[in-house]
Parts: sequence; structure tokens; C-alpha cells
Amino acid sequence: MAHVTVMEWQRVLLFVDGRLDRVLEPGRHKYKEKRSTLVTVEMRPRQTHVNGQELLTRDGVSVRVSVVATWAVSDPVAYTTASDNADRVLYTAVQDAIREVVAGASLEDLMTDRARLSDGLADPVAARAATVGVTVSEVRARDLMPPGELRRAAQETLLARERGRAELERARGEATALRSLANAARLLEQHPALLHLRTLQVAEAPGTRLVLDPRPVPTDD
Repeated sequence: MAHVTVMEWQRVLLFVDGRLDRVLEPGRHKYKEKRSTLVTVEMRPRQTHVNGQELLTRDGVSVRVSVVATWAVSDPVAYTTASDNADRVLYTAVQDAIREVVAGASLEDLMTDRARLSDGLADPVAARAATVGVTVSEVRARDLMPPGELRRAAQETLLARERGRAELERARGEATALRSLANAARLLEQHPALLHLRTLQVAEAPGTRLVLDPRPVPTDD
């Protein structure tokens, strides 16, 4: 008799003479080594990345989409026997779902509502994955890249908007400064003594040079 230890995150399929005998749960098991084959299945969650899919939207715009699917094996027997490559089945299911969702939406729809893309992927991917013993917990669109021309146009629009805001703030600042000067001029006109006080304040600063003009101030007589 031989022994095998199955870890908590594994299941081991025991085949005898090519036929499934039983699924070994976590723990230590005895089995007849002769005529037996063991297939270990990983049960921990995994991720499948589908990167850089070039697709056309409903309005004929080419976009590049990247998607990540989080999944785990729920049925180790189906995962092993229903397909020669269950991971490939899942990958293809994600690709097909992306094409369907993108082809049915306009670029504006996809750009303004990213959740729409992810929501449209979940059900068809989960249904396809279930046929190979896989449970999909999340399908999420990571990146949605429009053509370079549209990206540049969007960047230029954003820059123009920010420049406009900066110019508006500058104009507001200048208007505030002018109002302050106008108020100060009216105040000095009403109270000439304030000018002398301000002059004395400036003269007190270290290193200040004050030039006094002895000529009398002309009057309107």
C-alpha cells in the first residue's frame, strides 16, 4: 500500500485502471499504488487575465479591452474530465463575452459607464465556466483604451478646460487687487493723514531709503 497526503487546498482524484474510484479529501490516505493514478486539483481561488483585446464598438470605434476573472474549482471531477483544458475554456468564455458586450454598446456608453462592461461579462462567463466545474466570483474590466486620436483629443480638451480655469482665477485675482487699490485710493483721498502714517511705517523697515521732496505741493488757487 502507498500513502498520499492531501493538503487543505487540494483534492486528489484516484483513478484505478483508468476509471475514477473516488475523490480524496484533505488528510492522509492509503491506496494501492499498482494500477492507480492520482490527479491533484488546486482548489484555491485563481485569476485569469485577458489582455489587450482589440474590438469594435456598436458605432464602429476600435477599443482595447483588458479583463480579469477571479475563479476557483468547485467540482474537481468536472474540472478534470469535462475538458482537456478547463483553463482554456474559461479564457475563451471571457473573450467571447467581451466581444458580445463591446459590440452591443457605443464608445460613449462604455466610457461613461464602466460598470456596464463588467456587469455584462459576469453571467455568460459564469454559465460557461460551470460546465467545467469552475465557479467565477468576479469578472472585472481593468482597462478600456480608445484609439490614440480620441485619447489625444480628450487630453487636449482637459488641458483647455484647466487653462480656462486658471485664466478665470487669474482674472478674479486681478479684479480683487484692482478693487483693493481703488478702495485704498478713496480712503487716502478722504483721509490724507493716512498717507503720512503709511510713509512712516515704510521708513521704519531696515534698509529703507526715504527721499523727501522739499518743494511745496501745488494748489488749485
